[in-house]
Amino acid sequence: MSVLEVIALHAADAERAEAGGADRVELLGTMDHDGLSPEPRVVEKARRATSIQIRPMVRLREGFGTDGGEVTRMKGLIAAYLDAGADGVVLGFLNGLNRVDLEVMRELIGEGDVPWTFHRAIDHCLDLDRAWADVKRLPRVTSVLTAGSARGVEQGLDELVRRATTDHDAARLVMAGGGLSPEHVPWLVRAGVRAFHIGSPARPGRSFKAYVDPELVESWRDLIDDEVAHARHAH
Repeated sequence: MSVLEVIALHAADAERAEAGGADRVELLGTMDHDGLSPEPRVVEKARRATSIQIRPMVRLREGFGTDGGEVTRMKGLIAAYLDAGADGVVLGFLNGLNRVDLEVMRELIGEGDVPWTFHRAIDHCLDLDRAWADVKRLPRVTSVLTAGSARGVEQGLDELVRRATTDHDAARLVMAGGGLSPEHVPWLVRAGVRAFHIGSPARPGRSFKAYVDPELVESWRDLIDDEVAHARHAH
């Protein structure tokens, strides 16, 4: 079972991602600062346009820190997203020591049963082993969006492969993304990674001004499925 997640900026993107065979969209309001929260009505429109999973971003400003007042706003936003038909959320906050902010994370994910993704904030942690241990302690996390490096998959590939091959829990959680290229996929699949995230590669000219292109999404879907099938036969 593999997962292909595509960044969507509106309902048309979500619809096109589904047409290309994506399993899930990460819904953003804007690509500023690597992605900020959408309005709840955008979630509502995307929900009407598609049947695949929708996980909106919960992030209101640049960086990975937050504060009490903003946490209250974000809790309201999460509730509004779920009311609008989101299946889960995407979030990740660090404290002043560049460690996972467990207190804020627990407050935001709450007691419910909502699955969520810890996003690339993890690539900015100083101690990655500690960061992974912390994230794994949080309930209902189903994906960790990571490039293995703050600079992208090209620089982080060795770290992703090492972590996935030495830690089965991490292999299950890793969703590789952030400068992901087709040539990275075979290495990651062989290491046990089964979830992949694309933004600009799903768009003509790799431009976020262009809509998601179903044919580009489909080419990634085929690539991932072929590699996963190949890995299964190799075992």
